[in-house]
Amino acid sequence: MIETKNVTKTFDSFTALDNVSLSIPKGTAYGLIGSNGAGKSTLLRLLSGVYKAESGQVHIDGENVYDNAKVKARVFFINDETVQYNSYTLKELKNYYKLFYDNFSEDIFNKLHATLKLPMTKKISSFSKGMKRQAAVICGIACKTDYLLLDEAFDGLDPTMRIIVKKMLVDAMIDNDLTVLLSSHNLKEINEFCDRAGLIHQGKFVFDRELDNIKGNIHKIQTAFDKPITKEDFADIDILHIDITGSIVYIIARGDAGELRSKIDKHNPKIYDILPLTLEEIFVYEMEVLGYDYSGVTGE
Repeated sequence: MIETKNVTKTFDSFTALDNVSLSIPKGTAYGLIGSNGAGKSTLLRLLSGVYKAESGQVHIDGENVYDNAKVKARVFFINDETVQYNSYTLKELKNYYKLFYDNFSEDIFNKLHATLKLPMTKKISSFSKGMKRQAAVICGIACKTDYLLLDEAFDGLDPTMRIIVKKMLVDAMIDNDLTVLLSSHNLKEINEFCDRAGLIHQGKFVFDRELDNIKGNIHKIQTAFDKPITKEDFADIDILHIDITGSIVYIIARGDAGELRSKIDKHNPKIYDILPLTLEEIFVYEMEVLGYDYSGVTGE
């Protein structure tokens, strides 16, 4: 399990993470969501032992991560920057990681490489951004660690390659009981790959939930009435957002779908439809209620 307790990380006068507590069970595909500068990369660097927290605890399976070679050998971190690979060829990079990860699998590496067909003897500096990301991912999976941390995991990959890399990660989770923690500002990627997600904003966690629970507990309702209606008429409903245009009312509400229907039925609606909600819409409305600026969190 990955666990942080009341973790704070500062850089001079800037607080990157503020009293963050998080628990991620083993075997989870966990998505960190947030705008640029929200604190996602800082948290990943703390979990991989690159940074040391000013206060709080950062544990993997109950052990401190920072300055702990035993624990760090079970974690592979793929940074959002790839400049550190530029002087290597892919063959040299593979051999470099073999020095530090005793479980490195040549068979897994060769299998993944056969799919991607990246040049083995060209300098990685000559690779495109997407190719550099692919090289890091296949090395990370081949290291056979228990935990794989990816910062902006699919950045630079074209749509076809995103599908291929996601399949590689899913296969590794199934075959090796791998726990994957990835950051992204792209909610579509999180929705397609992860089973749990946390939203971080200005160094604080806004929420941390199972995606199925998020989707099953928030509903977009389109309804209409013969009589004038106001938000106050729905005081017994946990409304995240309401839009009233003439007789047409759009309601974003939290709760059981059947209970919401019975409460709205009391006002004798002419029509009643439940419309599909994207994960992006759900998070936007959640943040709106909490008073957060959600402009940096997108599905693009």
